[in-house]
Amino acid sequence: MGTGTAAQLAAAGVGPGDEVIVPSFVTTAEAAEAVRRTGAIPVFVDIDPVSLCIDPAAVADAVTRRTAAVVAAELFGHSADLTALQVIAADNALALVTTTDPPLAHAPSSCEIARRQAGAAYLGARLTGVVTPSVAPGAVHEYHAYVVRVPGNGRPDRDAFARALRARGVRCRVPVPTPVHRLPLFRAELWLPETERAAGECLALPLEGRMSRRELQRIVSAANALGGLLPAAA
Repeated sequence: MGTGTAAQLAAAGVGPGDEVIVPSFVTTAEAAEAVRRTGAIPVFVDIDPVSLCIDPAAVADAVTRRTAAVVAAELFGHSADLTALQVIAADNALALVTTTDPPLAHAPSSCEIARRQAGAAYLGARLTGVVTPSVAPGAVHEYHAYVVRVPGNGRPDRDAFARALRARGVRCRVPVPTPVHRLPLFRAELWLPETERAAGECLALPLEGRMSRRELQRIVSAANALGGLLPAAA
């Protein structure tokens, strides 16, 4: 993601002294690092709670006379709201840079996407105790990762739930352990409520294109058997 983003920023004439608006809820810091490599300053903004992608309203609020570009990341396979972002970019003479997060080793085929979407539909119809991913109106979700939310008191509930799932043989992972704006290299004194909430609640469940119905049902059975939230000490 970093190389492509840096090239797009350079092509747009972004340089020292400019500001570039970027999301903080992403799996790597590569976009922010790409901004830094141009000499520009990354400005972190909040996400939309449904898509988990950069929030156009937050982008509009963050635009200043120094803003030169916006980086919009397709997150976990869900497209950002490019229509709204294109309007903001046009109104403010900004470059709109698009990227995919996490980076993909190869572009999935239409068959692979269709299989993942079918698997996501199966999980979404049967999982309880977690908030399954939604698709924003007019958007497309290719489910490069199947990210649910474990609501409650945030990180302790989610981490306890993850440990219990792993004990039942379900591979799961925290997709964004730390938002980029809280990493030491980019530490910024700002509060992004939806970003913080997502970082404490999100959990990626296994979803691969060739998973059988039995494998999917095993995930459902393991998750639903937990009965929802668990105490932090579990």
